[in-house]
Amino acid sequence: FYDELVTAVFPPRCCSARFNLAFLMFLGFTVVYGLRVNLSVAMVAMVNSTDPDPVPQYPWDSKTQGWLLGAFFFGYLCTQIPGGYLAGHYGGKIFLGLGVLGTAVLTLLTPLAAQWGSYWLFGLRALEGFGEGVTYPAMMALWARWAPPLERSRLMTMSGSGGSFGAFVALPLTGFICQMLGWPAVFYLCGERGKHSETDTTCPRLSSRKRFTVICRSLTREHCHGWTVPLLHMALSVPLWAIIITQMCSNWAFYTLLTSLPTYMDVILHFDLQSNGFLSSLPYLGGWMMSTLSGVAADALIERRALSVTTVRKLFTLAGLLLPSAFLVAVIYAGCNHILTVTFLTLSSTTGGFSAAGVFINQIDIAPRYAGFLLGITNTFGTIPGVVAPIVTGYFTEDHTLAGWAKVFWVAAGINASGAAIFTLFGSAKLQSWALTEEERAEAERKRSRSISH
Repeated sequence: FYDELVTAVFPPRCCSARFNLAFLMFLGFTVVYGLRVNLSVAMVAMVNSTDPDPVPQYPWDSKTQGWLLGAFFFGYLCTQIPGGYLAGHYGGKIFLGLGVLGTAVLTLLTPLAAQWGSYWLFGLRALEGFGEGVTYPAMMALWARWAPPLERSRLMTMSGSGGSFGAFVALPLTGFICQMLGWPAVFYLCGERGKHSETDTTCPRLSSRKRFTVICRSLTREHCHGWTVPLLHMALSVPLWAIIITQMCSNWAFYTLLTSLPTYMDVILHFDLQSNGFLSSLPYLGGWMMSTLSGVAADALIERRALSVTTVRKLFTLAGLLLPSAFLVAVIYAGCNHILTVTFLTLSSTTGGFSAAGVFINQIDIAPRYAGFLLGITNTFGTIPGVVAPIVTGYFTEDHTLAGWAKVFWVAAGINASGAAIFTLFGSAKLQSWALTEEERAEAERKRSRSISH
């Protein structure tokens, strides 16, 4: 019956309204990630005292740089849960759009804040994170309503992969702009472009497709969750805590590379600014491609019933955490070999894309009704490494030696591997009882009663 409904009602995937929506989200996340990572490359130019260009430069040591690179995530932490809660109640459209627009406007003020001092720049970056914190929970809330169960993996990985693609585009572009026009131009150009990229993330075709809306929402068991949520049940949910801890572990390595890789390319491998930006972006090209393909592969396995949803999520999470750990260790033993180091870093981020179809969309499996709110919770915890990792990296690399960077990669690899073990043991994709509506709970009781009577 389910397959007949999908075939009869859902339009072809390549031109369907939900895939147009996924593409619009992809573009939105491309913009917000570009705005997020541009400081990572620009920082090299901002503190490079040997650069003869007549642009402002600042005597910030590695500790200060670490705090500034992590400042974004202090604000990002604050709006994840409120954003997920409100997006689950009102819908995600307005929050996704405002998140993009607010971050773009604040980016324009970056050169002024840097001129006023590191504390002002820290505060501005935290405000940018505050505005951008609502975007991912808003995406999850939208897909909880619009994604058919057999297309969740591909639609969500396609949307979210805009982050990796944004990093891939922004890092080399930032290096080029810094070298050609000076680092202040990065923030003026990126901020102005972001203002014009604030996207309406709802497709007009959706409002006229009543059959699609009714059936899609019924198949995903999704309704607005209202003002009350089962907080106690969530706090005691083992599968939810497995997601939280695993995302924290995975994000430690991800944010370490996102914020500190350009510095590593500059200090250890001694690449010029333009090459630095391009080579720092390669891992995100691989991550974008792998996350998109993993979503398609995961849906294919689920649709053909080759594996259970739980097994699929665990398999992709295991591959997406253990393989990057192995390649980070390989980076340590590659030393200053440019080719091997860049290759292993690229492979680490590329294989990390597997987890996009695993733990990072598991919230919609266990509780589609509260998916946006749950993503706010898991992303809040998952953002803590974004705050801590750059600061720890700054302390480890204070003496700018290869041994200090080896500590950075060992810690990231070990934390990643721990996350893989935790999700394998405790993760699940089964719909949780506390996520059911009253009608669904009553229906489940009737089925149980009938099965007992027979």
